[in-house]
Amino acid sequence: MNDSDPAKQPDTAQDGDAVLLQRIAAGDRLAFEAFYRAYVPRLGRFLHRLVRRSHVIEEVLNDAMLVVWRSAAKFRGQSKVSTWVFAIAYNKALKAIQRIDDPVDSDPEMLESEQLEPEGYLMQEQRTALLWGIVDRMSAEHRAVIELTYYHGYSYDEIAEIMGCPINTVKTRMYHARRRLQTMVSERMEDFR
Repeated sequence: MNDSDPAKQPDTAQDGDAVLLQRIAAGDRLAFEAFYRAYVPRLGRFLHRLVRRSHVIEEVLNDAMLVVWRSAAKFRGQSKVSTWVFAIAYNKALKAIQRIDDPVDSDPEMLESEQLEPEGYLMQEQRTALLWGIVDRMSAEHRAVIELTYYHGYSYDEIAEIMGCPINTVKTRMYHARRRLQTMVSERMEDFR
């Protein structure tokens, strides 16, 4: 085996997560603490885009991590540990959204006020704010697909597993999310010219 070939190297983060999960299944609180510290920042960012309410994000995070604590022994290794954890968080978030999510209208004045950056900010920061402002107005499913793809680097197969839907549904959601982004960005880019 060629040790310099990254394709043949084991995924040490994945291996570490699996070991922690085994220790959690055995009731190891220190392993759970390490697992919690490793996953909460990633899940928090994902949930922030999905849920958009800090008090609900904290509740969903805690609920998801409680499921990890209670169900660690049920993990069978048929996916990456991170995929399993994100699926738990996604399902908890959807339940929370159903309880509280208000419809989000695409209010041009609201979008415009969010895009007014203080003088001195770079144009790139304004464009980034514009993109995330548009993403924030999408449905939870579209926000999740974008976040999981572009920020967390999951494949469509993994996203389908996380979201509990067929891969073609993921592809369709991404197609519609990209079309909406393209349409809204092209309309707003005139502000940056």
